[in-house]
Formats: sequence, C-alpha cells, structure tokens
Amino acid sequence: MELTKYGHACVVLSEGEQRLVIDPGAFTDPAALEGAGAVLVTHEHADHVVPDRLRAALDADPALEVWTNAAVAALLEGAGTRVHVVGAGDAVTVAGFEVTVHGELHAVVHPEIPRITNIGFLVGGEVFHPGDALTVPDEPVTTLLVPASAPWSSTGELIDYVRAVDADQAYGVHDALLSEIGIGLVAGLLGERGPGTSTPFTTLATGETVTV
Repeated sequence: MELTKYGHACVVLSEGEQRLVIDPGAFTDPAALEGAGAVLVTHEHADHVVPDRLRAALDADPALEVWTNAAVAALLEGAGTRVHVVGAGDAVTVAGFEVTVHGELHAVVHPEIPRITNIGFLVGGEVFHPGDALTVPDEPVTTLLVPASAPWSSTGELIDYVRAVDADQAYGVHDALLSEIGIGLVAGLLGERGPGTSTPFTTLATGETVTV
C-alpha cells in the first residue's frame, strides 16, 4: 500500500487501481480527490472536509462514495445512498480496502467548547488516521498518522499517544499550522531529542509518498 500526503490532515492510500482519500479539507489541494474511489471523513471541521468541494466531486464522478459520521453526512444532504454513515465498532469495505472505525468524540479544545463527533479509520488493518482525537484502537496498528499540531493538543500528549498505540512506524499529519522550524521541533521531541518511544516518527512533505 502506498501513502501520499496531500497537505495538512489529508492522505491518499493507493493499491493498484484502488485509491482512498482521507480528510480532504480546506488546507488540502483539491487534486487529492481526482481519481478517488472513495473518501473517508473523520469529522466536520473545515480543515478536514469542504462540503461544497466534496459535493462537486460526487457530482463529477457517479462512482465516488463517502464514509463518515452523521454530522458530516448531513452537510452532504442530497448525495443519496453514496454517503454512508458509520460509527465506532463498524467494519466496512471501502474501494477495495477493509476499514474499521474507532472513537466517537473530538478531543477537548476547552471545557466550554462543545465536543463534536470524530471517528478514526484503520485501513487494511495497517494505517490508522485518528482525525482530531488521540484514539487508541483496540487492535494492532502498523502505521500511525499523528496529528502533529492542533489547538487541542500538546507535544507531551503526542509522545504518550505514540507510546500507547505502539505502532511499527508513525508519520506526522495535521501540521499546516506549523512552520518548518515547528515541524522540526515536534519531530525531534517525538524522535531522537525527546524522552523516547518505540515507534520511529517521520515527517512527510506535501506530495511525498511512502510504502506502508
């Protein structure tokens, strides 16, 4: 399976002719949706989904389908049966990939800000995208996508999260708010300049592809 980062929280997983897009939000090049067989959306925030853009992609490709939570599905009203609502504990086949769903709520930004629904996706039993939460799946993860910077997190929490998931490898996503200096700082604390984890952490440039 190949993983390509398309900016901020968006990645594309591909295997042969199969192409699965996760969280193509406002900070992501719309080209990420080109040729997609399906889209997974973790939650409704604009940096993870742009409803008008995704609706246009559905109109342009009658074969495209979306799997997401009920709140995002409501934003795509009119797309009919091609938008599928899933939640924690569900297992589905999406564009040829086996996907399990984990987690229920967005991380706490502040106690006075209501929490919204957030689901994470484990694709092919290997790659886990948590969205905006530090969900630990109840099954092994080979490749963990780590939200490197967010208003709701600290680097210390990320270190503990990487340790808790204990994946074979981890890649940074959700980093559009960081400068190159900030990305390097976070990578160092999750790597050789931090307290240590058993999981190697790597940053990816937008457009970079790795085999997972």
